[in-house]
Amino acid sequence: MSRDRRMLYWLGGLVVAGVLVHLLSAILLPFVAGMAVAYFLDPVADRLEEKGFSRALATTVITVAFFAAVVGVIAVLLPLLQHQVVGLIKLAPEAFSQFRIWLQPFLADLQLHFPSADSGELKEAAGKYGSKVIQWISNLLGEILSGGLAFLNVMSLILITPIVSFYLLREWDEIVAWVDSYLPRDAAPEIREQARLIDETMAGFIRGQASVCLTLGAFYGIGLTLLGLNSGLLVGLAAGFISFVPYVGATVGMLVGLGIAFFQFGMEGWGYIAAVAGVFLVGQTLESYVLTPRLVGDRVGLHPLWIIFALMAGGALFGFTGVLLAVPAAAVIGVLIRYALGRYKKSALYDQGAGGGS
Repeated sequence: MSRDRRMLYWLGGLVVAGVLVHLLSAILLPFVAGMAVAYFLDPVADRLEEKGFSRALATTVITVAFFAAVVGVIAVLLPLLQHQVVGLIKLAPEAFSQFRIWLQPFLADLQLHFPSADSGELKEAAGKYGSKVIQWISNLLGEILSGGLAFLNVMSLILITPIVSFYLLREWDEIVAWVDSYLPRDAAPEIREQARLIDETMAGFIRGQASVCLTLGAFYGIGLTLLGLNSGLLVGLAAGFISFVPYVGATVGMLVGLGIAFFQFGMEGWGYIAAVAGVFLVGQTLESYVLTPRLVGDRVGLHPLWIIFALMAGGALFGFTGVLLAVPAAAVIGVLIRYALGRYKKSALYDQGAGGGS
């Protein structure tokens, strides 16, 4: 088979795989989550094997310990977070009311400088775009409730994900060997090298970034709780857990935290408001200069804009399942693009003096 026909064969396979993921995205969530857990825990299983554990025993111990820890954390945090969610919902009407009172002088001053016709058009435009924003938020909540957080999907996550994780973790090495046995023999060394780079990229980002998110979530949550901020634990954990999206976690967390602090402590509580901002600034500094260099490293090669684009594209194409698949897909595409550019710079297409390299 010629190189061109082989390339068409693999491209056709990728297209078929993409179509299948799109069609089955509603039921793939527990399987993708289980695969992510197995990938995350595989190095731990390898270390236990080196200490004399059988693969089955190591898998059993790790899986039980991991999901027991998850259940324990949820059991501890859920009552606290439930109370804080209720408190945040109760605070919202008062916060909007105070915001309108604070905004009223600016609107009155704005009306003095605009003709009545322009003021009416401005109100009409604001109402139209405001309704669009509300409709967009409603649609987003509807998609969440009908998709990743629907009752059946939650039950499938609870029941199926541990089973998928156990079997994938137990047979991880066999799966890798099975895939390797089907690689084209002449291209196998090159494919293995690119797979190693992909694994290094994903391991550096996924395992490292997960550790960074957990650390930041704990830091923000504890810091805001000690300051006495209403719903501080909820805001801090949420900000930490979305920190895998570059700059978004700290920015959104700071804005929400400052908003709550402003309405909770009032104009006289500037010290508390500054302290809330300080928690996020310290956390961001800790992430940039300590956590990310130590836990993620500089070998990842995933630009923040590329990650943001991948997450948005994955969510738009495949929903919440696409969000989970976005970073691995970004890592694969990034490595393959660097490989293709390297081959291009060695070819005659780049430099006629290269001697017609392949």
